[in-house]
Amino acid sequence: MNELTRLNLADAAVVFETATTDNGRLIGFATLNAPKSLNALNFEMISLLEPQLQQWDKDDNIALVVLKGAGEKAFCAGGDVVSLHKAMSEGKPSSLVEEFFTQEYQLDYLIHCYNKPILVWGNGIVMGGGLGLMAGASHRVVTETSRIAMPEQTIGLYPDVGGSYFLHKMPAHVGLFLGLTSASINCEDAKLVSLADHFVNADKYPELVEALLNTKWGKTASLNHDKLSNLLIELDNNSSRMPKGNLKANLSLIQKLGEFDTLEQQVDYILNLTTDDKWLQRAQKSLAHGCPLSCALVSEQLKHSKGKTLAECFKMELAMSVRAGEVGEFQEGVRALLIDKDGAPHWQFKTLADVPKEVVESFFANRFGEQHPLEPYFSQLNLQG
Repeated sequence: MNELTRLNLADAAVVFETATTDNGRLIGFATLNAPKSLNALNFEMISLLEPQLQQWDKDDNIALVVLKGAGEKAFCAGGDVVSLHKAMSEGKPSSLVEEFFTQEYQLDYLIHCYNKPILVWGNGIVMGGGLGLMAGASHRVVTETSRIAMPEQTIGLYPDVGGSYFLHKMPAHVGLFLGLTSASINCEDAKLVSLADHFVNADKYPELVEALLNTKWGKTASLNHDKLSNLLIELDNNSSRMPKGNLKANLSLIQKLGEFDTLEQQVDYILNLTTDDKWLQRAQKSLAHGCPLSCALVSEQLKHSKGKTLAECFKMELAMSVRAGEVGEFQEGVRALLIDKDGAPHWQFKTLADVPKEVVESFFANRFGEQHPLEPYFSQLNLQG
């Protein structure tokens, strides 16, 4: 196998490498390099990834990009919200929280709009911010170890990083269910809800790299998209059968959410399901202990984002996320789950009925006016595309 050429330090937050293929084209490899924190996405990773992806997209020698996580446990277990907790606890959330989410959403949007193929190796844990990186990739690969979730309601947030857009791509009401319950899904589930394109056994990664390097890549992005798809279909066919998921067996139960008129009725329906299914029981427990404000936000988020473009969804989410840094539930959720780790958040609003309508509405206010922080970046990408 051809050797990788490292482009930066081996201990960098993201390690960048290139490898030369048989016909002289290059493949760019970007590895999130924080295995001890399950490759949680932080400021440094974002500031490294965005310009390098831009550079590779403009480099005629680069045929495609592979994005993966260091180690075998996780691609990326979410955003580094612990660093945001410090800012929120110091009473100055707006600037730092806005900066983090602005940069994160710019990176996510870049991946969605990327001209060349991007293969995300979604092995192990893929949650929150990690799903934001994976969702927009042109070729999303899952393995038998993939464990995917949007667990934001456990920390007083909501399914961001483009969730307003991709949750609508799922079968009816599944996006709402996953957002309300933080239920984790596996490889088969991910393909069912259009969050993954291909299944490859985890131990076939070296075989995948070898196949990438042995392929005669073309000079156009469209041709290389097709070549990569064909290569992954072959690996998919040569992999073992996918582990059985949980969504298909429970789809009819989940889709009954559409029969109820209010969020309160939908939540009661989930909580009162009588079932022996362990996956559903975990979903019920998560919903029961999750943040009531987050549940209200998930529901309203999906209503407000219906029919919106990807760019409009990210703009809406930035306002929501900055507001989340001010209200207090996000700060408390991170404290309970990730700082003190007592698992006992003291929510301001104990039940859905306690959540004031005006608080929910404040998340969807026109916070930025005509000078939205994301607009210049999005316009530039769209012009380039």
